[in-house]
Amino acid sequence: MSLAQWFDVFLHFLMLSLLAIGGAISTAPDMHRYLVGQSGLLTDAQFNASIAIAQAAPGPNVLFVAVMGYQAGGLLGVAATMLGIMLPSTTLALAAARWGGARRDWPSVRAFTAGLAPVTITLFIATAWILTVQTPGWKHWLATAVAAVLVWRTKLHLLVLIGAGAVLGALGWI
Repeated sequence: MSLAQWFDVFLHFLMLSLLAIGGAISTAPDMHRYLVGQSGLLTDAQFNASIAIAQAAPGPNVLFVAVMGYQAGGLLGVAATMLGIMLPSTTLALAAARWGGARRDWPSVRAFTAGLAPVTITLFIATAWILTVQTPGWKHWLATAVAAVLVWRTKLHLLVLIGAGAVLGALGWI
């Protein structure tokens, strides 16, 4: 495949990213139409296997795009599909963060940030509830309580706690 054709794949996935309300998986039918039907880069079996493999693997759901890209054209295919699907959302998130950071003293930005605090806390509580209720056991309740207290009372970064939970789970302690 030529570089121009890979650029077309990149542009197609870039446009799909702008339509991916609900995640990249919501655009899978058009990915199928383009990769299997129009360009012939994948077979039906490869397309279906890409989604199945990525959904079975740990990590973000968008991994199926990388698997499709790899099956279609190796690392160049991965670059074309992943850059296309990730570039718009990453750019938007970065722009919004920079815009909000530069205007953090504006009353409207402070009000928006203050309004997000209860949403964030509620999502944290909902996640903790689901994880502890879905997997009963005193170790899960203890880990949830310890994590909640540490987040509440210290400046320990949340990613450190997530990493600690992953290590405890990998060791079989939770």
